[in-house]
Formats: sequence, C-alpha cells, structure tokens
Amino acid sequence: MDHLSLSPGSDAQALGQRSRNAVWHPCTRLRPDDDAVPLAIVRGVGPWLHDADGRRYFDATSSWWVNLFGHANPRINAALASQLETLEHVMLAGCTHAPAVELAERLSELTGGALGNVFYASDGASAVEIALKMSFHYWRNTGLPAKREFVCLRHGYHGETVGALAVTDVEVFRDAYDPLIRRAHVVMSPDARQAAPGESAADVAARALAELETLLRERAGQIAALIVEPLVQGAAGMAMYDPSYLDGARALCDRYRIHLIADEIAVGCGRTGTFFAWEQSRAGEAPLPAHLWPDFLCLSKGISGGYLPLSLVLSRPEIQRAFVADELARSFLHSHSYTGNPLACRAALATLDLFAQDDVLARNRERAHWL
Repeated sequence: MDHLSLSPGSDAQALGQRSRNAVWHPCTRLRPDDDAVPLAIVRGVGPWLHDADGRRYFDATSSWWVNLFGHANPRINAALASQLETLEHVMLAGCTHAPAVELAERLSELTGGALGNVFYASDGASAVEIALKMSFHYWRNTGLPAKREFVCLRHGYHGETVGALAVTDVEVFRDAYDPLIRRAHVVMSPDARQAAPGESAADVAARALAELETLLRERAGQIAALIVEPLVQGAAGMAMYDPSYLDGARALCDRYRIHLIADEIAVGCGRTGTFFAWEQSRAGEAPLPAHLWPDFLCLSKGISGGYLPLSLVLSRPEIQRAFVADELARSFLHSHSYTGNPLACRAALATLDLFAQDDVLARNRERAHWL
C-alpha cells in the first residue's frame, strides 16, 4: 500500500509516526530512510474511513475484504451490545453457548445439511490448517496413514502460516520460508486467462482437470486432499475460471478417494453472487445435491461482517464420525483460547440476519447487472 503524505504537524502524522515506531505492520515493506507513515484511522461510518485530521476515505478494500455491510453497522452494533451484557467469552472445550450453536446450525442449513459440523478458529490460515490436519488425521483413523500429501493449484493462495504456506503457490509469500515447509503437489490452475486462440474457459478447465487426474492416478494412495479457491483465485490477480472445474474436481476426488477442501475465505459470504461460491458448481441446480459439496469448506473474512476475528471449517458428518473413539490419539486435539468466541459468533449471526432480511444476494444481482 502506498502511504499518504501528511503534513508534519498533523494529528494523523503524529499517530502514524507512533504506530511506525511501535507496531510492526503486516504486508508492509520496510525501507531505509523512508519517512512515510501509515494512515491513522480513528473512525469508520458506512463505507467511509476518517483519519485523525478529519479527512474521509472510501474503503474500497473493505478493510482487507472483511467489511460487508459498512463500518459501525447499527444492526451488528446492537447485536454485539446485547451479547456484551450476557457473555463475552467462555472456553469451548467442555462448554458451549448459544451463539456458537446457532451459527453452526444456520451455516449447515445453508448447505442443505450436507456439511453438518463446524469447527471454529480465528483466521483464514488457521481454518486452512485445520482442514489439512483433519483430512490427514481422518485417513490415519480410517487405516490409511500413507495418505499425507496435499494438492494445490498453481498460483493458489491459502494463507501465510507455515502449514498454510505448504499449499500456497505465491512466491513472494512462500520462498523465504521454503526450508520450513512441507511442499504440496502443484497442478495447473483452470485460470481462464490461459485460453489459447479458439479455446473457451471450459476448455481451459478441462485441460487443468486432465493434469489433475494424471497426478491423482499416480499418487492416490498417498494424497489426502486437494484444496482450491472456488471460482476466483484472489492472490493470482483475481483469476476467474469456469465452474465446470469444480464439478470435475469433485468427480475426480470421489473416483480416487481424496478429500476436497474449498477455501472460501475470500470468495464466500456472497462475494461471487451466491452465499458459497461452491453453489455455482452445478449451474441451475438448486439446492445443490449433498454429494456435490466439498468435504471441507473454510470461511473467514466477511463471516463476522468485519467486526471480529472468526474463521471456521464446515465438514461432512462422516468426517467427524471417524474421530469418535475411546483412544485419545484418535481425537482432533486442535484448539485456541478464543475458539468460538460468543461476540464473534454473535456478529456472524447478525451478518447472516442482514443477508436474509435484506435479500442481499438478489439485490447484489441487480447491482451487478447495471455495474
């Protein structure tokens, strides 16, 4: 991000300088002799951000793609204020609470019950790592411990923790840490921009599926899961592809007994015209049949309306059943202290309410038409 040049004596300049001295900012290049400071934001209202000097900026990035319904949304604010009066946090190991239960139930309903269990986390990379670990552990619990390899798409992005970097093929994020990473198989992306003269997006998807099948045929006994960003690869430059790739990938994963992980962290929550991008894998068929959903679906970013860190992994019921046993080693022992935080879950429920009450997806289709 290019930083704004502010007058040396301004409040925004002063706060930005304090931040520069005290905060190590993410995804920010540190240059010698660079006196630029980060933009000091003090207030957000609707789509607008206000700095410490009273300037107003249009939040065209949705604050890193998380803010769906504007800053200080009164309905989400009210839901959070109500939750603050009752329960701010409780550990989810051995305890539960209504917002976590209701959110899991409502998200499962949006998949027609095909994905029936929700595992909560804090951020997108955590959700990806949870799905990878669940897949590996599932195969171990079901007597196939050799299935420990993963497959990702060329130029795919799934996060920047060490585990998530294993399935991320964006060099600027990955290469410095390559010695730490257990690398995945990288296969052709269905990115429609690769079309040769006379080729359609569906033709590119077919070529990518053929390459994927070659790998799966050779390594099915060792591969645990394929992970994809449905319809749009964000860090690849908003690379879009034909939905037929999702149908083909589902069929191949079924044929070779491999899990399919849909990373909807950036593309879910209505970003592509349906609540889940995966819903477009079978055009015109609604609701989507249960067998066509992925085995795992990761959500984050917009699910809490941009208010609080929250991510989650939806999975098929048979995945969870493989972890039901007396032996502790068969349990999925993954946790973090704020798993399923009630405030974050309540913000997510208020976000789902906005989708339902305002018929957001239908209104978005109207906007898309004139845009």
